[in-house]
Amino acid sequence: MGLLVKKPGLFTTVQDLGRPGWRKDGIPEGGAMDRYALRTANLLVGNEEGAAGLELTLVGPELRAERDLLLAVCGAYMSPLIDGEELPMWRPVWVAAGAQLSFGAALSGCRAYIAVAGGIAALPALGSRSTDTRARIGGVGGRALQAGDALPCGGASAPAAAAPAPSGAAAAWPPWAAAWRAQLAARAAAQPGGRRSFAAPGWFAPPLAYGSGASSGIRLRVMPGAEYGQFREAARTALMQERYRVAPASDRMGVRLDGPLLPISDSTELLSHGVIPGTIQVPAGGTPIILAADCQTTGGYPKLAHVISADLPLLAQVKPGDTVRFTLVTHAEAQRLYIALEQQMRMQAAAISIRKPIEL
Repeated sequence: MGLLVKKPGLFTTVQDLGRPGWRKDGIPEGGAMDRYALRTANLLVGNEEGAAGLELTLVGPELRAERDLLLAVCGAYMSPLIDGEELPMWRPVWVAAGAQLSFGAALSGCRAYIAVAGGIAALPALGSRSTDTRARIGGVGGRALQAGDALPCGGASAPAAAAPAPSGAAAAWPPWAAAWRAQLAARAAAQPGGRRSFAAPGWFAPPLAYGSGASSGIRLRVMPGAEYGQFREAARTALMQERYRVAPASDRMGVRLDGPLLPISDSTELLSHGVIPGTIQVPAGGTPIILAADCQTTGGYPKLAHVISADLPLLAQVKPGDTVRFTLVTHAEAQRLYIALEQQMRMQAAAISIRKPIEL
């Protein structure tokens, strides 16, 4: 066992990068809402990018390290603490057995991610350890974490489809993580006044996927949807010029927006058709919904637009009460932005991998 859940937080689940290939069978891909944050956290502890970690939503949990761990916290800022001291984010952190980790309410963003060297070794379902609470599969019993849950860590640093977690196996530390673990543990032991319960390097991986906030609200770039031309011109103009507020009913299935209604000019009902995360559907009432990671595989509402892939990490971090605005881009521009984000991830992975423990 690696982590014991003392308090579960508002909605904490085990997530990896999802279970692709099952949409044709009506099973959502799911996985982390903010893949950028989870991928970065995994890189910072020496895991493959698709290893399972914890997704924290709005209010984080209280956890106890049952043995020495190397972990990283990325994403939303939830005032993370280790034994009452601030836990540094966006970097590897060695944590001693017995240390208490606590997280508060999200002060910026909506979701934070905890990756542990060796991964969270939950049992895989359909090739993924991701929790789907509606289907009740993956993670810990297909549900959000509860007080008393014991999370096995180690032996699952690769995606579930590539490396099933051996039952009862000892923790497997990736070589890069093992080197940092030894160096940081030695640093903690050498602190004046006695050994500390954690240690971290001075360097960190800068979060570059979110852009910068503005008083006008969070801007999401979108492409026209299949039914874009069927909406009245006033609706298309409103989507690009007005502000929308994220509604409290938003969840991992969809981000609901309050604001100007977006009526469609053609009221003909559509046949059910495929939808994906990022699709902006508009039900009959005219209130838009942005589909998210756990969205259904088909739907019959008209599709006004799609949030581009490069902005899905930003979408994952909007929380109830946030203001959202939209900017229309072309398909070519969306592709360019996606490639740029992936190139950034590759550069970040390379930069992390060449860090040597001596560079404290």
